[in-house]
Amino acid sequence: MPIHLRAEPGDYAPNVLCPGDPVRATYIAETFFDPGFRQVNEVRGMLGYTGTFEGKPISVQTTGMGAPSAGIVFDELAQLGAKRLIRVGTSGGLADGMAMGDTVIALSAAADDHAPRQLSQMDCHAPTATFGLVEVAARLSRENPMGKVHIGPIVTSGLFYEPSWDKFKMWKSLGYIAVEMEAAMMYTVAAMKGMEALALMTVSDMIGDDDGDTVRISDDDMKRGVDQMMEIGCRVAVSD
Repeated sequence: MPIHLRAEPGDYAPNVLCPGDPVRATYIAETFFDPGFRQVNEVRGMLGYTGTFEGKPISVQTTGMGAPSAGIVFDELAQLGAKRLIRVGTSGGLADGMAMGDTVIALSAAADDHAPRQLSQMDCHAPTATFGLVEVAARLSRENPMGKVHIGPIVTSGLFYEPSWDKFKMWKSLGYIAVEMEAAMMYTVAAMKGMEALALMTVSDMIGDDDGDTVRISDDDMKRGVDQMMEIGCRVAVSD
């Protein structure tokens, strides 16, 4: 039995949503799952729930903050039979034209964090989403326009409080559209374990063009953005 997810094979659905925040995991289960879901993990406050979405099996499992914490959860989900991981989190927006509450679909996640590179044993490793899931997410965003969606490469950073503004300018100049802290690890573990994976994020901060200052999202815009992201995320998770 895994150490941090105290569950048995079959307790988790093959399709697992992966937010960092345990409060958001509970919100997702209560808001988007069909009635009758159940809690399957509470160790260290890493809450997990299993139920159905429109009649199809689905789980949600907290990952915590940062690649090392998330990597433990992704690996243990694989041990418990998960086949598809969908990160549903937040990110800092880098690209021009972004707004608070927009949704990001991550084609790839450059690892500005040692943990994914250490796990893959490749400094040149390029963590990448499952393209079929990117296609489904893009189609759903076109068919059900609820807000602006951005598709492109992102950066996974090991630091939330990044001291060098030059890094943000460099990432933006190379076409990276957002920065967050877990996707590169998810894509790496998924590749190594034969799982599908896609990272979706709500833009919760806009990173300033001149000095690196950030502007934080309001509670109302956060709820709107998360709900938009989750409408896409749940349907991608259970898609054929």
